[in-house]
Amino acid sequence: MINQQTKHKSGFISIIGRPNVGKSTLLNRVIGQKIAIMSDKPQTTRNKVQGVLTQSDAQMIFIDTPGIHKPKHKLGDFMMKVAQNTLKEVDLIMFMVNVAEGYGRGDEFIIEKLKNITTPVFLVLNKIDQVQPDELLPLMNHYQSLYDFAEIIPVSALEGNNVETLLDQIKAYLPEGPQYYPADQVTDHPERFIVSELIREKALHLTREEIPHSLAVVIEKMSKEEDSDLVHVMATIIVERDSQKGIIIGKKGSMLKEIGKRARMDIQNLLGTKVFLELWVKVQKDWRNKATQLRDFGFREDEY
Repeated sequence: MINQQTKHKSGFISIIGRPNVGKSTLLNRVIGQKIAIMSDKPQTTRNKVQGVLTQSDAQMIFIDTPGIHKPKHKLGDFMMKVAQNTLKEVDLIMFMVNVAEGYGRGDEFIIEKLKNITTPVFLVLNKIDQVQPDELLPLMNHYQSLYDFAEIIPVSALEGNNVETLLDQIKAYLPEGPQYYPADQVTDHPERFIVSELIREKALHLTREEIPHSLAVVIEKMSKEEDSDLVHVMATIIVERDSQKGIIIGKKGSMLKEIGKRARMDIQNLLGTKVFLELWVKVQKDWRNKATQLRDFGFREDEY
């Protein structure tokens, strides 16, 4: 008998769910390094973040989408189009829920969207480390009564519990296909995008509630110094009001200095070299509702 070579599988997997259910945490866990920023503030992810996991017999391309929510401005409209358009482009959808929060109106909204597609959908119950095991079964039964999920898999993205089982199940559902990306590539986003996101993450972590959604980061310059391993990064943090600029800068520049210090460490880990990071703060009033500024800051609807 001739040994038949194992068929290579590949495909695109969209991670959807309400804001703040752990989508970016799962993506970083699966890929094995930080490519998506994490925050306890909702709607942290704004663009599609694509992560690539290459194994000997498969390549899985994960798309971390913005949390699905009711838009309140043009940026929100953009985020929703990004999230909903990915449902039409993928081989598998992972609908992720936070079991510690339970079923909510946002889940109902997403399930209604799922009823219009034929793509297989996994229900991924995240944050199982935060609840008792006997709380899971009623929740699983409730979701199953609302939609015919292909698989229901409980995980803890933060702790890594059951993530390997999830990957095995995903692989089983993917079609045979080629390796789309080189084996050592973990994301399709350019380094400038990841660097801007790492800076934005630190600003989100360190500032108060009024800042998060008003904040964008633009990389003005990113270059390697001649005859040196040092990379010079110059970035502008965009806010909507003068009061927010004051918060970002802080007393005698203390907040901006702390944002820069924390971001520089992550950027150095990403690039594998020393980094000189220069940060500026600029006010662009009501930028989230201005199409031209959204495009300037990287939110290009025509790319989706």
